[in-house]
Amino acid sequence: MIPTDKPKITLENMVIIILIGLAAGIIGGMVGVGGGIIIVPALVYFLAFSQLQAQGASLTLMLFPVGILGVINYYKKGYVDFRFAGLLAIGFVVGSYLGSKFTLSLPQVTVKKIFAVLMLLVALKMLLLDKK
Repeated sequence: MIPTDKPKITLENMVIIILIGLAAGIIGGMVGVGGGIIIVPALVYFLAFSQLQAQGASLTLMLFPVGILGVINYYKKGYVDFRFAGLLAIGFVVGSYLGSKFTLSLPQVTVKKIFAVLMLLVALKMLLLDKK
């Protein structure tokens, strides 16, 4: 089934998408995660992407060179929008640089705690606060 309710590219959505990419890049640069933990939930909650559309965008952004077959499968089913993936990539590249620069100045124990708190917050949100 190919989705027919693709999100629109508006200026507001472009800003939100770049900010999501930036946040994912910062977190990815800090603790080595980004796509599944930041981008997928953010696209679902802030821009009403379906879970599959969000996963397709995340795969396209981060795994295209190594996950080309996964991207192709999501694309064939209509869950990849290269416009959104490109905007996410812009924010992600900048955020990854900034996040890694900041994190390399922190003690390792602090970075481990940041990672653990992030994982707990996302898990609690998904377990307790999801309405769908």
